Amino acid sequence: MPHLPPTPDRPGLHVSKPSPSDPATASAVCHCGARATATGDAQVKALVDGYTANHGPAHNRNGR
Repeated sequence: MPHLPPTPDRPGLHVSKPSPSDPATASAVCHCGARATATGDAQVKALVDGYTANHGPAHNRNGR
């Protein structure tokens, strides 16, 4: 699978964990301009939870 990090032109969330022994990494870009990156399983989980609660899908649900 290709590495497809989000960009301002293509907002979204990208999570990677190449192997069980490697730490997870993530990057997120929202169409509202918010950006975030994280390294480590706990930090990546927090980024995903925050992004889904406050950006991306949340903007679509609330019409903002």
